[in-house]
Amino acid sequence: MLLWSLLVIFAAVNEQAGKLTLLAPSSVFEGDSIVLTCQVEWKWNVQTMAYYKDDRELFVFKEVSSFHIQSAVLSDSGNYFCRTEGKLLPGKSSNIVKIRVQELFQHPVLTASDFQPIEGGPVSLTCETQLSPQRLYVQLRFCFFRENQVLGSGWSSSPELQIPAMWSDDTGSYWCKAETVTPRVRKQSLQSQIHVRRIPISNVSLETRVPGGQVTEGQRLILLCSVAGGTGNVTFSWYRESTGTILGKKTQHSLSAELEILAVKESDAGKYYCQADNGHEPIQSKVVNIPVRIPVSCPVLTLRAPRPQAVVGDLLTLHCEAQRGSSPILYWFYHENVTLGNSSAPSGGGASFNISLTAEHSGNYSCEADNGLGSQRSEAVPISISGPDGYRRDLMTARVLGGLFGVLGFTAAALLLYCLFHKTSGESYATSEPRGASRTNPQVSTYSSPIPDMEELQPVYANVGSVDMDVVYSQVRSIQHSEDSANTIRTFLENKDSQVIYSSVKK
Repeated sequence: MLLWSLLVIFAAVNEQAGKLTLLAPSSVFEGDSIVLTCQVEWKWNVQTMAYYKDDRELFVFKEVSSFHIQSAVLSDSGNYFCRTEGKLLPGKSSNIVKIRVQELFQHPVLTASDFQPIEGGPVSLTCETQLSPQRLYVQLRFCFFRENQVLGSGWSSSPELQIPAMWSDDTGSYWCKAETVTPRVRKQSLQSQIHVRRIPISNVSLETRVPGGQVTEGQRLILLCSVAGGTGNVTFSWYRESTGTILGKKTQHSLSAELEILAVKESDAGKYYCQADNGHEPIQSKVVNIPVRIPVSCPVLTLRAPRPQAVVGDLLTLHCEAQRGSSPILYWFYHENVTLGNSSAPSGGGASFNISLTAEHSGNYSCEADNGLGSQRSEAVPISISGPDGYRRDLMTARVLGGLFGVLGFTAAALLLYCLFHKTSGESYATSEPRGASRTNPQVSTYSSPIPDMEELQPVYANVGSVDMDVVYSQVRSIQHSEDSANTIRTFLENKDSQVIYSSVKK
């Protein structure tokens, strides 16, 4: 009887001591924290406490403790319970709690504006997903990938990515990821294939770009090769037609490319073309002729006159010529920096300008050449203008006559001196009366030499101005015969009415 009573009491105590209750959240979303708590009335009897999911043991504690799931995932859904083992009393199991983890947002899906875009065209990628209606306040961010390479700037709050241009190298697998900021739940889309289509190039053209619109020696020249259509990496090449040699090559993702010549030379003039190729077939442009204009060099001024020493009335030709320079060239002529006129050389070479000389035309002459690429001035050339041409001929005549009259003048002077000498001798003889002669006889026989009328020539020499020659001036006096021989010399020297003739002869 006593034993029976003890058994009844023990059974009642064990039933109360073994009662377990599992507590769990009623609503769980991805990323949430799950806390499982196994409640027991007599903790002193608990030797071990274990938690189970779908009859699979999760964890065993040596004491009373809760079980935590930090970030729930969909696979955490299931049936949970706990079980204890007693120190004195037998173990017990708790009630079963069913937990269903809800999806916070759907798996993203990658979409594209075109999965077969034309090369060079833009593509828009979108990472599409949807938040649970109960968690619309959750913030998401997105990231896009091609193969294993991150596209754009990486993670962004925008679910779209704009790619400005797709090229053949961009063909491949694309996918995206979406995740919450807090708590972190990350999901990725399936991979999608994007195939970029390439279009052959068309309408290749070559043009020049130069300052001022014309190619000038020493300036920079740009050869622009472009295509109207075509996709992908385009290889541009430049050629000179006369030699067929390649001048340069560039490969880039564009419809045009430039080749730069830093300083154009005269030898660069000629015909050029370019080619473009994007892997289908090379296309050549039309041939473009590129002339190179040459600035004028410093001109040389040449003066041409009909005689070595220009004189008044001569026709002077001014010839100006620049050795280098593209035509047409306009030449300007100057006298002492005063413009005389201009002359054009349409086909290059030099140009001339004529003037009829006057006394005022002495001085410095210069010229200027200009072909629109800058003007150049020549060095000054001096010229001295003499008297008129007839004056020079008179100089020659005067010299011839001066020489002739000089000889005649010398002869006349000799005769005059001879006569004077003999007359003086006669007078001396008459005054010296001979012995026996009568003093009273007034008639005395004397010697006299008649001097006929004559012209005396006196040569005078001088050098005249810039005329490079000696000039002989001859003075001619007319002497009348006088009966008074003693007064002859005085009359000759004092005669103021003598006729004077000046003439000149060339050297």
